[in-house]
Amino acid sequence: MRDRYLSVAQVAELLGTTQRFPRRLVAERRIKYVNVGRHVRIPESVIQEYIDANTVQPRRRRLGRAA
Repeated sequence: MRDRYLSVAQVAELLGTTQRFPRRLVAERRIKYVNVGRHVRIPESVIQEYIDANTVQPRRRRLGRAA
């Protein structure tokens, strides 16, 4: 499986956050990453796994209850 390796700036843009957020995920080791010399690269599949793991599903409405 070929995976694209994203920079912190690319991950931040993908998530719609500042660069500080992905850097914190890396610093706290909450996601996998690769050191390429002095650079940090994050596999694209890891970001998708992170999004999937943190996606909150809507509650199902119960029928028969008054609003």
